[in-house]
Amino acid sequence: MTKTIRLTMAQALTRFLARQMTEIDGRKLPIFGGVWAIFGHGNVAGVGEALYQVRDELPTFRAHNEQAMAHAAIAYAKANFRRRFMAATSSIGPGALNMVTAAALAHVNRLPVLFLPGDVFANRVPDPVLQQVEDFSDGTTTINDCFRPVSRYFDRITRPEQIIPALNRAMQVLTDPAECGPVTLALCQDVQAEAFDYPESFFAERVWHQRRPRPDRGELAAAVVALKAATKPLVIAGGGVLYSQASGELAKLAQGAGIPVCETQGGKSSLPDDHPLNMAAVGVTGTSAANRLAEEADVVLAVGTRLQDFTTGSWALFKNSGKTIIGLNVQPFDAGKHQALPLVTDAAEGLAELGAALNGWQAPAAWTDNATKGKKDWQAEAGKVTASTNAAYPSDAQVIGAVQRAMGSDVILLHAAGGLPGELHKLWQAGAPGSYHAEYGFSTMGYEIAGGLGVKMAKPDEEVVVMIGDGSYLMLNSEIATSVMLGLKLTIVLLDNRGYGCINRLQMATGGANFNNLLKDARHEILPDIDFAAHAASLGAIAEKVSSIAGLETALAQAKKNTRTTVLVIDTDPLVSTEAGGSWWDVAVPEVSTRPQVNAARRAYDEKRQMQSVGD
Repeated sequence: MTKTIRLTMAQALTRFLARQMTEIDGRKLPIFGGVWAIFGHGNVAGVGEALYQVRDELPTFRAHNEQAMAHAAIAYAKANFRRRFMAATSSIGPGALNMVTAAALAHVNRLPVLFLPGDVFANRVPDPVLQQVEDFSDGTTTINDCFRPVSRYFDRITRPEQIIPALNRAMQVLTDPAECGPVTLALCQDVQAEAFDYPESFFAERVWHQRRPRPDRGELAAAVVALKAATKPLVIAGGGVLYSQASGELAKLAQGAGIPVCETQGGKSSLPDDHPLNMAAVGVTGTSAANRLAEEADVVLAVGTRLQDFTTGSWALFKNSGKTIIGLNVQPFDAGKHQALPLVTDAAEGLAELGAALNGWQAPAAWTDNATKGKKDWQAEAGKVTASTNAAYPSDAQVIGAVQRAMGSDVILLHAAGGLPGELHKLWQAGAPGSYHAEYGFSTMGYEIAGGLGVKMAKPDEEVVVMIGDGSYLMLNSEIATSVMLGLKLTIVLLDNRGYGCINRLQMATGGANFNNLLKDARHEILPDIDFAAHAASLGAIAEKVSSIAGLETALAQAKKNTRTTVLVIDTDPLVSTEAGGSWWDVAVPEVSTRPQVNAARRAYDEKRQMQSVGD
């Protein structure tokens, strides 16, 4: 007879999570780093009581905002290259909805996180309960249905025994490199408290390993033929290189075949910035070294990338009409994009087999030499824009230069959204794999500080530097207090350009008037004079406003020595961005307007659109 144990559904859930393990560098570790929780009536009695029972095996962390705690969980998974992850639970209603943005972020970026929102009563006796939405035509609809389009797997637990197949399926998705992404298990609040005789075998320890599928022989052969015929080959390294921990295999292939490499936002740090064949950033926010090669390339080996518009310059960057794209990706959906030759495989396995099959073949020396010369030219340009200055309002690039000089390349640098991603993608000199942490897949303002917290939880011995604009800071800054409470030190550099400077520049570039982006151009009675340093200090951080680039470098040197989160604020120029590098990006301009600036921008837009490879 099967041995059973009587538990509530919530108790079974938390006990199961605590028994799931992984193996990293020969060490067996819990695969869940913990659970983020903000309790409400929809989860405090069921999940809350269950988490208390396993608090020593499965730690619970309290945050100040549901979206922020989910961001922290996602950043934790990304910093661990998807080998470990976290869960996040909220009550029903606004608490659950706050996590939907984070679920979309995880979905776009292919990152694992387990969402456990409370839900309505399955028995419907007390309906409508507090915070329940009601669909006049569908009695089964709840607010958690908003998670469906942004979850890789969704389930609603309406009976306690349903948690058994649901959790097994959840783990398969969270650990599968191709399906990987957010999982949502909506937990009806009465069912959380209902008991069931669960088989003891359900709680047996299980160790999950990263699957590494090898390439199909036919697809590999086609890729090798294409590469050997290339005279101007180029590798685009995406986030999949890092998740697969394939940096070593990428370096071997590049060096052995003399193929230059460029990096997407997600793939930056796949190779160290000082690697001679690393041309750094590609695309809209790319370097001149990388984009010049991308324009000419006849074979593009796209490794672990979604090939989104910022990488491809809205499909206007690759100008060689006879080019071939090889889509090396663990997910067939991505591998076959834009008529690519698909090579469905794990990045490390695929790169290793490609390198072996090329068997000493090398790209023409003139192409490789041309690439290395272009890199030197770019480095000279980058050095000019990041050099120190006495300007009262330095550029973002000049602030980046100060942070680089003061902190070096052995820190983990984190950012998201706004103008900083473009500048950092081009200019930051990343070191070890994973040392550059960008959230630009969903471009989520407010990810930065919470994401930094998640990274620090994953890498407690590393120096984590967060760069953030004033707009993002005002959207979501509450987890400064959490970082102080947990003793997880961050160094936060806040660039204050008094508004949404990035979008203001885009507005101007498309012929629009300066309107509703910078604070001075928004409707106001009084312009706010925000004391960011005082605000950060009120949350428990060490905080200082610096008045110059030199002052910032001095303050950063002190921040290294500080034992708790430090926030350094500096005023910057909202209108200046790095002109060198970059490529066109498709942002539709109105066909008709009363403004001549818009009409001129439309004419330029129509001309640029002719460069796009439609259907390519």
